[in-house]
Amino acid sequence: MNLLFVYGTLLPAQSRWHFLAPWLPDEHTGAVDRVAGRLFDTGQGYPAAVFGGDEAIHGRVMWLRPDDLEAALAQLDEVEGAVAGDYRRVVVSTEGGRDAWAYEYGGGLALEPISDGSWLGHLSRARP
Repeated sequence: MNLLFVYGTLLPAQSRWHFLAPWLPDEHTGAVDRVAGRLFDTGQGYPAAVFGGDEAIHGRVMWLRPDDLEAALAQLDEVEGAVAGDYRRVVVSTEGGRDAWAYEYGGGLALEPISDGSWLGHLSRARP
């Protein structure tokens, strides 16, 4: 499986995009999609997702280059804290009918819900 659902700092133009971009086909910015779950603001400059339930998380499905898949996932696991246990890589099913990897929050911080499930929308509302 070479798809990755991103919803926060790995999105294009966000703070961790530069970690994901080298593993994508040229000029690839993904397909807009949604996943069942709830999105939270960690208060640390990045969101947290808990998948499942009746709410939706807005994001993009990215196609990782198959030849680089193992290296890409290893680096992204480290960047996203999956190695330390802050987040874990899980399989999600998108509303668009795709199965993709995604990073789910592992717990530990008090979180503020993001009611509309959009990190980018949350950021734009938070700016003065």
